[in-house]
Amino acid sequence: MYLVTGGAGMIGSNIVAELAGAGHDVVVCDWLRQDERWRNLVRHDVADIILPEALFDWLAANGGHAVRGIVHMGAISATTETDVDAIVRNNIRLTLDLWDWCAAKGVPLVYASSAATYGDGSAGFDDAFSREGLARLMPLNAYGWSKHFVDRRIARIIAEGGPTPPQWVGLKFFNVYGPNEYHKGSMKSVVAHNAASVAAGEPLRLFRSYRPDYADGGQLRDFVYVKDCARVVAWLLANRQVSGLFNLGTGQARSWLDLGRSLFAALDMEEAIEFIDMPEQLRGKYQYYTQAEMGKLRAAGYDTPFASLEDGVTDYVRNYLTRENPYR
Repeated sequence: MYLVTGGAGMIGSNIVAELAGAGHDVVVCDWLRQDERWRNLVRHDVADIILPEALFDWLAANGGHAVRGIVHMGAISATTETDVDAIVRNNIRLTLDLWDWCAAKGVPLVYASSAATYGDGSAGFDDAFSREGLARLMPLNAYGWSKHFVDRRIARIIAEGGPTPPQWVGLKFFNVYGPNEYHKGSMKSVVAHNAASVAAGEPLRLFRSYRPDYADGGQLRDFVYVKDCARVVAWLLANRQVSGLFNLGTGQARSWLDLGRSLFAALDMEEAIEFIDMPEQLRGKYQYYTQAEMGKLRAAGYDTPFASLEDGVTDYVRNYLTRENPYR
């Protein structure tokens, strides 16, 4: 069986869908809270669900002989989180404890890093894995720092010849959007936030630019459809010879205007886009450009094309956001 931490979250539940749909037994480790993220799992035959505080007791009882691989997506993912001690507990300590367990038991580990580790992008978006290369990156928030901390710690373990899982993969997710993000509140994608209001005839509101080299709406992101992310994880688990730190985006930066136009096209509506002020607290921490360097994952053997922004948004809007049941 496969264990997916954060398996009721957006990316995690899409990975559950991919693995369970392929006939694998999948165990989910997550808190379901008081929102409706449990609906992310309704369509899938999940073998078991455990709470994070019971994770290592469950692994002690079941893990050594039963777990084929761990996909660790569980984390505090809000870039606005200010409780750094909670971030350390959930994002750093848990990941490193799972690394140690997988190394001791010989179990593959795939964990979530983030494009937030690249900070403002001034050091580039190259996923080359070296202590020197990682040292040049400067995250802009505590979430990005926590992911960067783990990447650097693992780089140090490997450089010093420390124990590793038989397969280990860190994935630097870029701007992921798609089904099952509805519980994320302010962290939902622009598509999820605005599809209903745009369908009702309201304009789409995007942040103004505060840099002269970027027009309003011209800020660029590497938007990657969550289904593609799940396919990459499934491929990695099937190709145990592949280890390393990899970017996970499309390799093609697109503007927020491109995203907005894709939303209107998916709804068969005329464009109506307005620009609003960015909150003061975000202006100094805002990424104006992200684009994943994808050569490393391609060189490792992953050759499936990624959905274009237009195709991903169209699938998301027409097959999920405008349906009575929008869950995958």
